[in-house]
Amino acid sequence: MSLGASADKDSILEFFVQAANKHDFTLDITLNVKGSVISGTIVSAMEYFDALSESFEDGSDLAQKLSEELAKAGESVDESNAEAHFIHLKNTKVYCGDSKPTPSKGKILWRGKLHEVDGFFLGKISETKSGK
Repeated sequence: MSLGASADKDSILEFFVQAANKHDFTLDITLNVKGSVISGTIVSAMEYFDALSESFEDGSDLAQKLSEELAKAGESVDESNAEAHFIHLKNTKVYCGDSKPTPSKGKILWRGKLHEVDGFFLGKISETKSGK
């Protein structure tokens, strides 16, 4: 990997991702990515792939094969000491403009490229219920 590509990533954000991957660390965070706001909890790549794998377990033969391959992907990431290239979030909400988040319900997993993140702040955006 070239030195220039690595410089595109925020080293602090990469540190948080590596802490999640190596030490099962979680952190509520909100990211700015290409004009969107993405809010959730950083999880390890292994936890991300395990949760994704579980969503396919009870399906067809193809779905079960996908589940197995995703579980293997999580294990291989856990064994690697390489630099982080992706960030994984759970309980994610994506905001584009002033609209409600997409998706607005469910425990959504999200994966993004670290070098695509424009900025971040610690903490999640929580929806407030108004009387409207």
